[in-house]
Amino acid sequence: MTTRVSTAGNYQSALLNLMTAQNRSLDAANRISTEKVATDLAGYGRGSETLAAMRGSQARIQGFIDTGDTVAARLSAQDLALTRVADGAGDTRQAIADALAAGSLDGLMLELQGQFQIVQNGLNAQHQGRYLFGGGNVDNPPVTVATMAELNAASTVAGVFVNDQLKQTSRIDEGQTVQTGFLASDIGADLFSIFKDIQAYNATTPITGKIDDATRDFLTAQLTKLDAARNHVTDVAAQNGSLQNRVDSTLTSLDQQKTQLDELIGKRTDVDMAQAVTDLQLSQVAIQASAQVISQLRDVSLLNFLS
Repeated sequence: MTTRVSTAGNYQSALLNLMTAQNRSLDAANRISTEKVATDLAGYGRGSETLAAMRGSQARIQGFIDTGDTVAARLSAQDLALTRVADGAGDTRQAIADALAAGSLDGLMLELQGQFQIVQNGLNAQHQGRYLFGGGNVDNPPVTVATMAELNAASTVAGVFVNDQLKQTSRIDEGQTVQTGFLASDIGADLFSIFKDIQAYNATTPITGKIDDATRDFLTAQLTKLDAARNHVTDVAAQNGSLQNRVDSTLTSLDQQKTQLDELIGKRTDVDMAQAVTDLQLSQVAIQASAQVISQLRDVSLLNFLS
């Protein structure tokens, strides 16, 4: 086929137009499918640095939210465990008070053993497979005895606690680091001293049957001690509750910050869907037009004019 020089130039121009229209069609299709202005930062031109900084802040805030959610779950588990310990202390006091009022000690030691195990279970509570009150020693139960007899056999109350002294802290915001951990020994030492004293007394003077004056005086003294021990556990639970409120408040603030930042990023990155559809339609029309021109130019030669 013989082609005129001018036709070759027109053909090259039409081919360039076709490629341009195809690129625009692909870009519009990508915007529609991703619902974003561009698929990478380079597509945002001079606004890419600002967008990168905003996304960095977004990731940092999300990190704090994730940490806050984890801390909130742990504090909730601690609240349940501390409530169990406080209930055990309260029910221990009530059992002794009822026995004193009835003048009979039958079944009291069995009841106290049950309450001791409730307290022990609370101090050895776990969250996600880690002991809550073990300090840094999260893989081992902080209380090593399971019965009042085992407790009495120990040389000291302190010796039955194997938690270390490391209290967990968490950074929940840019400028907030809170101590969220409590130690089993701090929570339960006073209660365990009472249980140990009762078991030791029972070993020499069995706490059963009709109450005598010496046993009445001894158990009455334990009531006051139990009040103080329970109040201590309640105070720890109140501290835990205060931390829960603080973390919840921080999470609310972080969620608000993230929502605002998401909106700002969305304004920069979310595509105008109507415009993208229009661009796609126009590019498809341009592709068809360029293809027709190319087809016509391919058929043009000097022979067409000589025939």
